This record gives sequence, structure tokens and C-alpha cells, in this order.
Amino acid sequence: MLTLYSYPSLFGVADNNGYGLKVYAFLKLAGVPFIHEHLFDASQAPRAQLPFATDDGETIGDSEAIIAHVKRKYGVTLDDGLTPAQRDTALFVLRLLDDLYWVMSYSRWKDEAFWPLFAAALKREHPRLTDDDLLAAKEFNAKRYHYQGIGRYDPPGAYARGLKDLGVLANLMPAEGFVFGPTPTSLDAAIYGFIANIFFYNIPTPLKAFVDAHENLVRHCRAIHAAVSL
Repeated sequence: MLTLYSYPSLFGVADNNGYGLKVYAFLKLAGVPFIHEHLFDASQAPRAQLPFATDDGETIGDSEAIIAHVKRKYGVTLDDGLTPAQRDTALFVLRLLDDLYWVMSYSRWKDEAFWPLFAAALKREHPRLTDDDLLAAKEFNAKRYHYQGIGRYDPPGAYARGLKDLGVLANLMPAEGFVFGPTPTSLDAAIYGFIANIFFYNIPTPLKAFVDAHENLVRHCRAIHAAVSL
């Protein structure tokens, strides 16, 4: 059976990282049976990144590669009705979510206004984590942020970037249904992966304040959350 390896849950979502939650939601929406294993340490994963999956002896790294593999092998039809223009739009949004990821992560591990609350939440839900574990992860992420670029921003500048990303999502999201119509596609799973990790995140970051204020984003997040929590 397919096994998904991803980061642990937090604040009631199945993975506290947008990429792992994206794959989790896609598998649930597609009705593909799988085992879900949680890891804290990504060092042994392909590219030293989570999520990854194993399936009949094959190891697949990267969220998009996992989704492509599942579509091929299991005949998933979630995206079969999309037009070429819609597929292009989906790719644009996926790349926007890549940008949003860095600001979300910054708000947890970099911004000293929220880091203590995040660390406390992780320790509360996952008591085996130690202060040394969390500090090591914080230092590792600080290096990633510096080389990626977001770590060179002050908090207002970083959040301004993320809020622009969220503004595009708010403009894209309809008041009813899903992005491309009455049924969800893999893009809805991807958006949920990130928005759920902002909306259900019980720490008042500027990103959460934006999502909370946009009913279309909240409605969509709750709809996918209900569908994947069955």
C-alpha cells in the first residue's frame, strides 16, 4: 500500500507543513487508500525533504511528483475535466504557494513575536520534542531563510509579501464551490494544504488575520477540511 511520510499534525490538521497536507488532502479527495506516517527528521528523506512516499518498493520525493505518480498508477480523475487554461492557472497558483510557504515558515521559526508560541504548541502536542530539538531546527531554518532570501526581510516586509500572495488567492476563490467549479481538483487540495495551516493555526499572525477576514477562503478551507477528515 502507498505510504505517505510527512511532518506531524498541529492544531487539528494532519500535517503542519503545507506540502505534506497538500498530498494528504489530494489522496483523501481522490479516494486512494494510504498509510500516513509522521516524521520530525527529514534527513533520510529523498533530497532531505518531506513529504515523500513509498509504493510497491518505489520511493517518490516531492509533493508534485507524488501526486503525478498517484494519478498515473491509480487512475485518479480529479483533474480530467480541466481546460488547458485552467491547467495553466493551476500551475501559476502552485508557484504562488511556493512563495507563500516561505512567509508561513518565517512566521513560525524566524519571527520572534510568534516563535515562542509556536515552539510551545509543538511541545504541547508532541511532548517528546526537546528545547534542543527545536533550537536546532530554528537555527537550520534560519540558514535556509537567509539563502532563499526571506530571512533578509524584517517581519513587516516578509508579511507584505505573503499578504500579496493571499490577496491573489482571495481574488481567485469563488464565493461558492471550488476553484474550477462544483467539485474539487488537485488545486483545491494544494490551496487547502497552505490555507488550513494558516486558518487553523491558533497563533495571531498577520497571515491568519488576513485569512480570517476573507469568508471565501475560510469557507473553502472548511469545506476541504470536512471532506478530508471523514
